[in-house]
Amino acid sequence: MSKLQIGVVGIPGKWSTETLADEVAARTGFRLVIDMAKVTHDLSNNRLTFEGHDLCELDAIIVKKISSQYSPNTLDRLELLRVAESHGVRVFSGAETMLRLVDRLSCTVTMRNAGIPMPDTIMTEDINTAVKAVHNYGEAVFKPLFSTKARGMCVFSAKQSEKKLRKEIEDFHAENPMMYIQKKLDLSGQDLGLVFLGGEYLGTYARISGDSETWNTTINSGGRYAAYTPSDEIIEIADKAQSLFGLDFTTVDVAESEQGPIVFEVSAFGGFRGAQEGAGLDAAKLYVNYVLDKIAG
Repeated sequence: MSKLQIGVVGIPGKWSTETLADEVAARTGFRLVIDMAKVTHDLSNNRLTFEGHDLCELDAIIVKKISSQYSPNTLDRLELLRVAESHGVRVFSGAETMLRLVDRLSCTVTMRNAGIPMPDTIMTEDINTAVKAVHNYGEAVFKPLFSTKARGMCVFSAKQSEKKLRKEIEDFHAENPMMYIQKKLDLSGQDLGLVFLGGEYLGTYARISGDSETWNTTINSGGRYAAYTPSDEIIEIADKAQSLFGLDFTTVDVAESEQGPIVFEVSAFGGFRGAQEGAGLDAAKLYVNYVLDKIAG
């Protein structure tokens, strides 16, 4: 394997990116962390370059993180990776596969069309409909279509004054014309991440809220990871959800609600730290082994 050149797309300096790049280097002797903000596509010769490296000459590219925060620009970066793919470079997961998941709406529509159980959700550009949704739900989480780790999400309550509610929704709408509105559920301060590699289930970790006043469980909001053994039903639902997208590595966000397990999303990139700290999985090593096997095959 010493002759293989595998690049890692990620955020330089971030733990998961560097850990994955270290594992690739340990197995191949080659180390390259690719910052997509510095990648150039030259249409005249149809090449993709990064700091003197021709990415179209790599054997493979593993995408750990495409950007620190999701936005429409994230889609542009994934489109660039299709140039490398056109030259025969294996991208893990495939660029078009990841494109379907970065936009929350695209992920939701695919899962709902397949009958995956999800929270009550409304997508609308109409402010009056959004106000009505909050009243129907009692409390609602408004989510940007492009976000990660709950960034930009807002909780609105029907208990506040009509004037204040409408103003808050108008402010959210100004930044997010298509409003993604989800009924806020009582999840007892915990949700789950189910880890899959090549479509195979590896394990589960829990995200536990660090503050009873915080509505989400993300690590950014003080949450922590813990071990968890899910029911067969939860594994089956998560497996069906991830199978719709064909990712090489992913985590499926699941919660246990009064009506049974529900799926929030399938991650385009998956979480390494949760897999390690909560499920005891060395995701970087497992992923690199998987990639090497696929290239060799």
